[in-house]
Amino acid sequence: MVGAAQAPDRETRTDAASGTGTETGADAETRTGTETAGADTQTAGAGAAEPFAVPVTVRGYETDTQGHLNQSVYLQYAEHARWSLLQASGIRQSTMVERRVGPVTVETTIRYRRELRAGDEAEVSCAFVWGEGKTFRIEQTVRTTDGTVAAEVSAVCGLLDLTERKLLKDPRAAFRDLADDPSLLGLTDG
Repeated sequence: MVGAAQAPDRETRTDAASGTGTETGADAETRTGTETAGADTQTAGAGAAEPFAVPVTVRGYETDTQGHLNQSVYLQYAEHARWSLLQASGIRQSTMVERRVGPVTVETTIRYRRELRAGDEAEVSCAFVWGEGKTFRIEQTVRTTDGTVAAEVSAVCGLLDLTERKLLKDPRAAFRDLADDPSLLGLTDG
């Protein structure tokens, strides 16, 4: 698969139903990708002023023929950071399955800023942004160790009732109930 060049004016939107992405912007070609879980180990999040982040090291097999990180791997890194944040807040996947709920992504936008190459070290931040409805946003930034922004990932998400197959009306309340430390998810009000 061809990777997306990391030009500042390109973005990819991923459709949740098909799992495919469409790249837009100057001289963009249509590309596809899917969201799957990433690898690398999680480290502790930063203080209150900084969002939760996990380190990643670009592995050679994650690069494409252009020599930079394949566009679909950015989604894997983002997903890895999301699950790491949920785990840090005390939410286990097994608990979600027992309670018959699961997080879903209904839209993803990626803005590629600078390319990453094999061996590059970066961190992927993750912050929940809550609204009043059935969906919420997750904002993420992939940064190199010198602070250069490699990519920005913005996702619209929800919490699916696994029995009814519908989004929960109040995902904030559900996450607050599931989490040992809801403040990591930006849930500070009662």
